Amino acid sequence: MRERKNIFNNIDWTLTILYLVLVLLGWINIYAAVYNEEYSSIFDISQSYGKQMIWIATSLFLALVILLTDARFFSTFAYAIYGFMIFLLLVVLAVGTEISGSKSWFQIGGFGLQPAEFAKFATNLALARFFSTQHINIKDFKTRALPLAIMGLPAILILLQNDTGSALVYSSFVLVLYRMGLSGNFLLAGALVVVIALSTLMVGTIYVMILLVVMAAVLFFFMKRNRRNIIYLIALLLLGIGFTYSVEYGVENFLGEHQKTRINVLLGKELDLKGAGYNVNQSKIAIGSGGFAGKGFLNGTQTKYNFVPEQSTDFIFCTVGEEWGFLGSLVVISLFITMLVRIIMMAERQRSDYSRVYGYGVAAVLFFHFMINIGMTIGLVPVIGIPLPFFSYGGSSLWAFTILLFIFIKQDSNRNALL
Repeated sequence: MRERKNIFNNIDWTLTILYLVLVLLGWINIYAAVYNEEYSSIFDISQSYGKQMIWIATSLFLALVILLTDARFFSTFAYAIYGFMIFLLLVVLAVGTEISGSKSWFQIGGFGLQPAEFAKFATNLALARFFSTQHINIKDFKTRALPLAIMGLPAILILLQNDTGSALVYSSFVLVLYRMGLSGNFLLAGALVVVIALSTLMVGTIYVMILLVVMAAVLFFFMKRNRRNIIYLIALLLLGIGFTYSVEYGVENFLGEHQKTRINVLLGKELDLKGAGYNVNQSKIAIGSGGFAGKGFLNGTQTKYNFVPEQSTDFIFCTVGEEWGFLGSLVVISLFITMLVRIIMMAERQRSDYSRVYGYGVAAVLFFHFMINIGMTIGLVPVIGIPLPFFSYGGSSLWAFTILLFIFIKQDSNRNALL
């Protein structure tokens, strides 16, 4: 492997420019979301937008450091980086600061760092290292179990921190397994699990169980009735009934009241416009009020009078919808989709399995954040509190997404050095 001297000639400028544009637009919309006339300068570090400027500057420095680092460093020390992040997730459970009910922060002076954000790129590094090992067969049980363990360990530790949203992000790595040859039947099974779970929550356990029995009877009538098929059908029916029962049991015994209320509001079983449904309702009002072309920069009334909580973080997309309207929202969504497509195209042109797998991991994480964050602002998914990449206010998320992306840009810039 040879490293070219001028790495800036080799980096993918399309992806880099997309990153810079999204970061800049995010900064402008953070300024609009928390604008204070008494502190009108966007560079005022006493305000959130001034602090975000510092995070952006340090993120660009981190990007430069990554580009100047030997690409082999990230594959060589992938497991070590992953192990260190697991250690931090354990430490934060013991000595971390609790913010918004989640004990997942290290408080350093006036700033906070969240290890759960950085564990995403570390997990991606470990998965890429695992799949770059020779003679990997995704159909082998061990090959499926070990990646699931790599994904599951940080997710479990983050769940213990009471940060369900961040933990769910790790499910996105299943898309990497699919790219590596995992049967589409597993994705189909996952989709069926989601459908059964939602149906159980919407209509009740008994009705779903009856429906499963009816479906099993129909399959029994049409299938080839030999001993093996009958055993499989009975086993699947029992698993389905057991899972259906476990959904309601799990919701009642393991979720907090606010989480249950959010799910019920999303499913239309409750109308709580002053409680759990307030954020989403105000978010939809803000986005809808923007109309086709928006109210104009700093002219959003929902934004100006703080009707939408967390508008500079989880609900930053409301600012885009209200002040820039449908056109502005379309531009932002198009930029994200273009970035995701570009990452996948770059992943496919990689000469090493390590870079290819890592690239798909980057796309999976960004897609999950993009889809869920925008989905919850318009009421399509529950509010689980995850940031919009490169847009939402916060140093931990911006640093983590920058590191995640630029490790891949570095790997891609080195692809022609591989023989």
